[in-house]
Amino acid sequence: MFSVFHPAGGVLLAALGLLVPRLSFASLSVPDIPHIAGYFGTKTRYEEVNPHLLRDPLSADPSVLRPPPAEHCSPVHLTAVIRHGSRYPTLKNIRRIRKLSELVRTEASRASGGSEGWLQDIRNSWEAWYTEDMDGQLVTKGWDDLRQLASRLASVFPSLLSEENVRKKRVRFLTSSKHRCVSSVEAFQEGLQRRWGRHDAEPEYSHKVDDELMRFFDRCRGYVEGVENNRTALLEVEKFKHGEEMEGVRRRMADRLGLPHHRLTPDLVEAAFFLCSYELAIKNVHSPWCFLFDESDSKVLEYKSDLKQYWKRSHGHEINSLSSCPLFHHVFRTLDRAGRPRRSTEASPEPASILVGHAETLLPLLSLLGLFKDQTPPTATNYDSQHGRRFRTSRIVPYAANLLFVLYDCQRGPRLQLLVNESPVRFPGLEAEDAPLYRDVRATYRHLLDGCDFHRECEGRAAGRAPNTEL
Repeated sequence: MFSVFHPAGGVLLAALGLLVPRLSFASLSVPDIPHIAGYFGTKTRYEEVNPHLLRDPLSADPSVLRPPPAEHCSPVHLTAVIRHGSRYPTLKNIRRIRKLSELVRTEASRASGGSEGWLQDIRNSWEAWYTEDMDGQLVTKGWDDLRQLASRLASVFPSLLSEENVRKKRVRFLTSSKHRCVSSVEAFQEGLQRRWGRHDAEPEYSHKVDDELMRFFDRCRGYVEGVENNRTALLEVEKFKHGEEMEGVRRRMADRLGLPHHRLTPDLVEAAFFLCSYELAIKNVHSPWCFLFDESDSKVLEYKSDLKQYWKRSHGHEINSLSSCPLFHHVFRTLDRAGRPRRSTEASPEPASILVGHAETLLPLLSLLGLFKDQTPPTATNYDSQHGRRFRTSRIVPYAANLLFVLYDCQRGPRLQLLVNESPVRFPGLEAEDAPLYRDVRATYRHLLDGCDFHRECEGRAAGRAPNTEL
């Protein structure tokens, strides 16, 4: 049965369209991409990370597979951990957007701020068309994100994501219970069917909801109490939110809109910034809100977002990454089964495992693997020295972000390659090769494979200790 937000639910979507006001501002016809499109953190489009997809969203590059050229290898398993596709704002941001819109409509001075067309659009034409029932739902573009990703992966891994393997249920599909994730895994399966030329076939959706794996952070008491509900855990974020860089952005935005400075809070500044991102991702529109920010403003707002993700989901506190132990062990158990020698009478291991979750699923796992960790952590006071940082969520976890584990059968034994957003990334400590021997990867993570006990970290000593705030 189609959801109201499924792009194939024609009548329902048509009805929904009557409820969503058409954007009437002049910028609607502007086909160009906002100059700040690459700074939206976790609300960045996947195409900003892979711009070639704007020309051809189905273009795949098999050359990203890089086992040793002198060694005969073939891929035997793919585990893909994927973030859901583009979505509507969540309820919190929808309410902030409406508050911002009302503030501009009722209090912005018509005598200041200039007469630019975009400013007139914001004041006179733009309507806050987002409704609370949209709350984080996948949008049509989000379906496209996952359909197209599925097609590209099937092109690169035709023997693994084959129609036979999927129809015989040899490919595992797991998802978070959130509607946007369930819709995303269905879109991925639909993309596979289209890849096989079955455009008119009734979609065959089959998946398992597993929040223990895909929403492990909700179930880790040490994380929930030590970080999620601990006001001191995000002190760096709060300091930066009210620091000089953010204050400068807030004042410039208030001046451009003709608002009293004190009426524009940091949260409303961020709401305007994300309005630009939502309208680009949802409607492919160059929103008039985008013109409120120059590149320097956008870098400040991206940094504020990165600070939050770093301290709340990533390297900032040890429990953030340790909370992903269940998913980490699941991935390596799957790889172990796929890579071990088999007798002729044994069933073949599953060729692929597709796991769909959230940015909050990917970031702790990437951190546990030791990826995107800078020598100097980002703080509220070192913004100027962080412009070259590796930890940029705009690049790491845009919509439809993916972490791919590719296991090869090679002459010297199984090898493992890692890709992030379809680009090769080398394992920390094994930087000499794109696809090191699997036994070497296991040796590198031996301390986690033998330890990283979820119960001990989340219910034992971690549950009673404050987060690590040492820099």
